[in-house]
Amino acid sequence: MYAIVETGGKQYKLEEGRYVDIELLEGSADDKVTFDKVVMLVNGKKSKVGQPYVEKATVEGVILKHDRDKKVIVYKQRAKKGYRKKQGHRQGFTRVMINKIKTSASKAKSAAADVETPAE
Repeated sequence: MYAIVETGGKQYKLEEGRYVDIELLEGSADDKVTFDKVVMLVNGKKSKVGQPYVEKATVEGVILKHDRDKKVIVYKQRAKKGYRKKQGHRQGFTRVMINKIKTSASKAKSAAADVETPAE
């Protein structure tokens, strides 16, 4: 099972038990994060596509660390003008471990499992 989630102006494919590097988030290491803008849920042949988001679907995770990507060199030059400019950039990111993908169907199943039927 995986979910497509929108955060930081981008969409990410999230799976339980895996980590993902996303745009920089507020919070420190070991803080819990909840993504509620779930665009799509896929569970085998069962899929839910949101309009624009899937109702009552969330993805829970934990922030592992904040870090920066590898350096990207930005080099500008104008031919025959003697103009050169070299600049480096390191984009910040947050690494998040995905713990649980919750859907409205899984909530209904867990609620039904909590109710015991009396034995006859």
